Amino acid sequence: MAKNTYKIGSELSGKESLFSWIQQILSLDKILEEGIPVKYIPQILFVTFLTIFYIGNNHYAEKTIRKIEKLEIEVEEYRADYTSLKADYMFASKQSEVARKVKELGLVENKMPPNKIIVKEGEY
Repeated sequence: MAKNTYKIGSELSGKESLFSWIQQILSLDKILEEGIPVKYIPQILFVTFLTIFYIGNNHYAEKTIRKIEKLEIEVEEYRADYTSLKADYMFASKQSEVARKVKELGLVENKMPPNKIIVKEGEY
């Protein structure tokens, strides 16, 4: 039987994997050979600040959208309550309904129209 052995990177038929290619592109070894380049720190801090600001702004916008949706639902409930209460009030303020309710108190509806009082100019 043959002995199991590992293939070494140079024996891989000349093809490199996707991950090794990405690792070569993103390798920081060449950039950091001489230390951290101080001249890029302001740009890095600015981009970091913009990223944090963008993320925070996104969270704030989503929170505001959720609050708006919640308030829209609440307004719809209040509108429905207002409509039903207005209908009840309009029904209760009809002349026939008022007459029916005050009949229990002993009041009756006047059948005669009101008299118009005419005051002549200069009388008072």
